[in-house]
Amino acid sequence: MTVRRRIAAACARVVESSWFDPLMLAIIALNAVTLGLETYDSIDAAIGRELHLANDVILGIFVVELALRMAAFADRPRDFFRSGWNVFDFVVIGASFVPGVRENATLLRLVRLLRIVRAVRLLPDLRVLTVAVGRSVPGVASLAAITLLLVYVYGMLGWLIFHEHDPANFEDIGQSMVTMFVLLTLENLPVYIARGQELSDWTLLFYVSYVLVASFLIFNLFIGIVINSMEEARAIELHRAERELLDEHHANDERAHAVVLRERLHHLKDAVEDLERELEAQNRSRVR
Repeated sequence: MTVRRRIAAACARVVESSWFDPLMLAIIALNAVTLGLETYDSIDAAIGRELHLANDVILGIFVVELALRMAAFADRPRDFFRSGWNVFDFVVIGASFVPGVRENATLLRLVRLLRIVRAVRLLPDLRVLTVAVGRSVPGVASLAAITLLLVYVYGMLGWLIFHEHDPANFEDIGQSMVTMFVLLTLENLPVYIARGQELSDWTLLFYVSYVLVASFLIFNLFIGIVINSMEEARAIELHRAERELLDEHHANDERAHAVVLRERLHHLKDAVEDLERELEAQNRSRVR
């Protein structure tokens, strides 16, 4: 075994030990506490130097952590930067040493704030949620465009119907769109319905159709996008875990595949249970 491999193996044992990630989470939490305490003028005036010293110590610990993680890839350094989380850690820690950042209090606080975000990479479930948010952005953007179009159409209809009867909420297209946007949350819906019925009972169709299309349909589509993104994020995390296991050593092939099969079996069980619930719901509706 070469010197690089021995160094990588020793550092990997430290990084992958059961106490390492909890320790780093505790350090990140301490970093968040010190950053928050500095926002109080009285505390900053009393122990400001101690807080700055604690920040420097925490930064030193983060540098050591990053060095250990990089050393764990000493025999294959390029693989370290294949992970987006590793690149994020490297940029956030390295930014603290960029000339001009330490002299600028605002930039320095922003960099320290980004260090707290590093807690995401240490929590698998939170990492899955973060990936899911990223995966859902295109679908949510398309849904937002549809919602904006719907709000505009109903806003224009609302202006045509209510601009004389209710000018406070339908004075122009801008105010009408604001009113329709507020109604997405069903806020004060009974008040709007009652005010519309003062003009005509047919205005009930306007509000009911909007609520059915906008509030119920749009929100259900949004939930569907989020659920689909969660499934994609779990699959990505699963493949990442498999790749890491395979990269560690060929002897871990069976272990990696066992993890994958167990996770896939878990998803299949969840899918079967969902199908059984849908089938039971359909049977109950037919009986009725």
